[in-house]
Amino acid sequence: MQRKRPAGTREAELTTSIGVAASARNAVQVARAPNIPAQLRRAPFTLEEARAAGLTLSSLKSKAWKRLGSELYCWRDMPSDPWLVIDAWRRLLGEQVTFSARTAAWIHGLEVDPVSPVAVIAPSDSSLRTCNGLAVRRCDLATVDVVTIRRTRVTTVDRTLRDICLETPPVEALVSLDNAMRLGIADRATLWQYAQSVNGLPGSGRMRQLVPLVEPAESPMETRLRWRLMQSGLPRPQVQAELCDADDRFIARVDLYYPGARLVIEFDGGNHRTRLVSDDRRQNQLVNAGFTVLRFTSADLNHRPEHVVAEVRHALATSPDSARLVPARRLTEARGARLVPNGR
Repeated sequence: MQRKRPAGTREAELTTSIGVAASARNAVQVARAPNIPAQLRRAPFTLEEARAAGLTLSSLKSKAWKRLGSELYCWRDMPSDPWLVIDAWRRLLGEQVTFSARTAAWIHGLEVDPVSPVAVIAPSDSSLRTCNGLAVRRCDLATVDVVTIRRTRVTTVDRTLRDICLETPPVEALVSLDNAMRLGIADRATLWQYAQSVNGLPGSGRMRQLVPLVEPAESPMETRLRWRLMQSGLPRPQVQAELCDADDRFIARVDLYYPGARLVIEFDGGNHRTRLVSDDRRQNQLVNAGFTVLRFTSADLNHRPEHVVAEVRHALATSPDSARLVPARRLTEARGARLVPNGR
């Protein structure tokens, strides 16, 4: 004969079970809270530094951490600062490496991404290899090719630009060369002398082809627009030209200018929306002074470059002085040289 349970017993057991289960879940959640040592919140760190702070390799696989490269990590919420990443690689790799290419370019002040990946040059007999987050090139650097900035070995400006000419497409190399000229850390004459002095070394051939085209463009997209026009056989425009009206009163400094056609070409960057009123007023002044103005955006250049070239070509062809405009030779035709893939 089964004994009846007192009323409410079943409900009490269910309530107790639910409470115990909830407590267990909460205990698990509390137990899984990641350990974030204070000394690892400020900058990237090596695996050895993580272990010294009490972390294991397994714990570094949690979502609290990001892997930057081989044995290099950072806290997920660490503020973005390329210098911190570069310094962490310096501590990990030691004095055997010299930061180069785009990483060195950023250290010198150029507007490039320096850490995707970090670029270094290691001695030719080094066992260091390219890995996640790190691009390694092995060769022996001359003393004159290296400077020290903030305790970090970096290739000089000239050597850095030559490496960029070797490792990036011509238009992107020209972007960096233009940027260096605008910043005042390089000029056409000294770059040409350097390229001549290293004739035959990797990157020197492309550098010699690009240096005559260098201008102090104010943005990468202005350089890419100028490159597109010249590579399409159009005349080489003036860069950052200062224009005046008939009474010799200054109107504006413009991105690109064809004086024979009085044609102004402007690139509208991301700040154009905030400058809309002043840009419109400036354009009206240019038009009233007898200039033709064409405006393009990054969408035009990236998605419909043939239309950009066609509009500029048409404006030049319909200009009263179009007969005086001399088409520019393509870079591949300049000086009878062939633009070889490795830039030698």
